[in-house]
Amino acid sequence: MRNPVSRRPTLTLGSLMLVLLIALSAFSHLARAEKVRDLASFAGVRDNQLVGYGLVVGLDGSGDQTMQAPFTGQSLNNMLSQLGITVPPGTNMQLRNVAAVMVTADLPPFAQPGQRLDVVVSSIGNARSLRGGTLLMTPLKGADGDVYALAQGNLLINGAGAESAGSSVQISHQAAGRIAGGAMVEQTVPLALGSRDGVLELQLNQADFGTAERVVRAINDTFDYPVASARNGGVIALNGPTNANSRVNFMARVENVDVTPMPARAKVVLNSRTGSIVLNGSVTLKRAAVAHGNLSIVIDTAFGVSQPAPFSRGGETTVVPDSDITIDEGQGTLQVVEGANLLDVVDALNALGATPNDLMSILEALKAAGSLRAELEII
Repeated sequence: MRNPVSRRPTLTLGSLMLVLLIALSAFSHLARAEKVRDLASFAGVRDNQLVGYGLVVGLDGSGDQTMQAPFTGQSLNNMLSQLGITVPPGTNMQLRNVAAVMVTADLPPFAQPGQRLDVVVSSIGNARSLRGGTLLMTPLKGADGDVYALAQGNLLINGAGAESAGSSVQISHQAAGRIAGGAMVEQTVPLALGSRDGVLELQLNQADFGTAERVVRAINDTFDYPVASARNGGVIALNGPTNANSRVNFMARVENVDVTPMPARAKVVLNSRTGSIVLNGSVTLKRAAVAHGNLSIVIDTAFGVSQPAPFSRGGETTVVPDSDITIDEGQGTLQVVEGANLLDVVDALNALGATPNDLMSILEALKAAGSLRAELEII
């Protein structure tokens, strides 16, 4: 009788391909490709900011008080004079249904006359609410002083408010609102794509030499010849066609190229006003020990009254303070913190049991000690 021979499982070609596919899929989750249009934009293709001064009318007694905001009355007089209405000099118009506002909008690239823009209307006087108001025709100017759009329409205000007998309640902010499609483009902004020889500039949203190198390599591999070259860590030059239609097709093809960008630099953002702390996935902690404790001093003062006995010949009533001072120092144990990934860092910081404001000081100390491997930004 033959003894059974133990055999090791052999790795067939099919199973080997399955292992490789699993490994490639896992790697794709770690480093995900993005479109060039999400990482960069072409030079010159940008929005332009517009601003204008106007009047909102039709308010239900919640407009500007003209005695405290005289420019509202002056603006109303100028508007009426342009409409052929003469207001007698010295007339004190106590109007509560008018408010002076600033109107802002973004003019997108390639916008043509007749297109609609969304506008934001904000009060600059002492109006309590713009609800129910109508914006009168307001010219919107660019940085060069030219008028590029005209805004007019009914405002949409979020929230609500009411007041009666000296009491008031308000939900959300009511001194600003929006008008969807409230402005019409009247003039285009000249935009030249590239130079006469067809050279285009691609500007990265976040300057990075590694990402610039990867974008150049991906574009050149897509076109099978060197059309892209990096000028620096934030600008890439492209040798595109000179024909307008071919240039647009070339730019569309470039924007759809897949690129795997460099991992984001490790950064910790601290907001000192709100106490918010934000960490990205590249943050790591080298081994360090942190002691955290709280010191609180409580002073409690009680006032007693000392007065003479009844029918006594002398003395006066006095107030005698009695102070009790207590000093309490919380536990300050020494704890080891260390983390190789974001979850480890979060667990290590949570183990300290500190408040967000305390964590700000701890993170600054860890950065000074060389344990926090990240850029610390305070906003």
